[in-house]
Amino acid sequence: MKEVSHSIENTVEQGDAAVQVRGLVKRYGELTAVDGIDFEVKRGTCLGVLGPNGAGKTTTIEILEGLKTPDEGMVRILGQSWDDDPRAIQERIGVQLQETDFQDKLKVFEMLRLFRSFYSKGADLNDIIELIGLTEKRNAFVKDLSGGQRQRLSVGCALLNNPEMLFLDEPTTGLDPQARRRVWEVIDTFKAEGGTVLLTTHYMEEAERLADDLLILDHGRVIARGSPASIIATLEAESVVSFSIASDGEASLSDEELQALDGVQSLRHEGNGIVLSVTQTQSVIAGLFELVKIRGLQVDNLHTHRPTLEDVFVSLTGKHLRDE
Repeated sequence: MKEVSHSIENTVEQGDAAVQVRGLVKRYGELTAVDGIDFEVKRGTCLGVLGPNGAGKTTTIEILEGLKTPDEGMVRILGQSWDDDPRAIQERIGVQLQETDFQDKLKVFEMLRLFRSFYSKGADLNDIIELIGLTEKRNAFVKDLSGGQRQRLSVGCALLNNPEMLFLDEPTTGLDPQARRRVWEVIDTFKAEGGTVLLTTHYMEEAERLADDLLILDHGRVIARGSPASIIATLEAESVVSFSIASDGEASLSDEELQALDGVQSLRHEGNGIVLSVTQTQSVIAGLFELVKIRGLQVDNLHTHRPTLEDVFVSLTGKHLRDE
């Protein structure tokens, strides 16, 4: 796989960058959770941050939100530093955390009114309730909301001050597909009105759907960046072929035999299965069947698909995004 192209420019003018990060480091004792990362988020775009558990995603976003202090590095949010005027930044950003503990005995409208009171100016509560799709639940107690409705309420609270920048930390985790798409619509509307979004997610479909650019972290470092399409292109594959070998005995195919097939770009194992990234799909499949015929074996569970962001992620990290 070729080196991932850096489509997120490192020379963005300060006025065009909603977020600037240089040499960011955060340590917890001997553990370096964030290890010298650099990136920028252009105004009016969505940057998706991906990484396996422990990659440093949440620590990074909490530093950007002003919840943690870095050990080293520079962070500027909307042209300002947390050291200069924290309140000025807080008035201009919206934050949705992974988990928010709401007061169950407050109603939706009351909860939003409470959060709205934290800011000097902001949005009309009725507009926010309509935007997050909770009009029919405005007088419902928070304790009576479904998981998806509570998550939309959390996003609504982050929008109450009419922020220029929105931080979303896994905003749709645990939601059903319909509820997830409703949150996507809220994010699309915010971005269409000129807002900037930084999003962490465990869903590849969400990352491809919402993000203009992606940042992939592992062990606290940036291992890939670029648009979803440009990152997928680094796999340099026409398709991905997955299969398993069925046999009555110990016989199987070696990695060397499979990699010698004309058109195989790379190989990895997933459980009892084998996954090939290939440049010539028909040639590889024909060669595979010829090889198992000679060896007296049988191919099971053969599937092919076009390369996805998940394939690149696994190739880079050795893990699926949702591995626990």
